[in-house]
Formats: sequence, C-alpha cells, structure tokens
Amino acid sequence: MSWSWEYHPDEQSVVGGAPEAFIAQVETRAEEIVRAAEALYLDGATYQGPNPPMGTAYPESGMFRYLIVVRSESVLVLQVTYLPA
Repeated sequence: MSWSWEYHPDEQSVVGGAPEAFIAQVETRAEEIVRAAEALYLDGATYQGPNPPMGTAYPESGMFRYLIVVRSESVLVLQVTYLPA
C-alpha cells in the first residue's frame, strides 16, 4: 500500500465552486501532508496507535480540514473554505 489523499466524501462536495487556483493550492498542500505522514508512519498498515487528531492547513485565501488515517495510509480532505479577498 502507498500513501495517497482524496476528498471525502467527493471533490464536488468538498471544493465545488472554489476557484481553480485555490483548488491547486489545496491539492499541493494535501500532497505535502501525505509526504510528511508517509515519513512519520513508515509502515502505516501495521500501525497500532490512534490516528492523529484532525488537522487544519492554511493555503493562501482559505483553509482546509483534513484527517490522517494511518492504517489506510491516506489523508482525507474533509472541508475546504475559500475566503475571497
């Protein structure tokens, strides 16, 4: 298994209506979170502890909430908020 990220429940529900440039920022930050989780949890599939608490990331012009699910080796982007200037 390898680490990945996804919108949960789906892309339209989470980022629908946000500008493409902002969505690109969210996706870049999600990829960074995946790389960090992969480095921290080297073998996530056999991890026995609790998942870390929900996190918040702050790309320019907004924020998003995410959850790291270690045993599934995945990052779920749950809520995106775009704040136009």
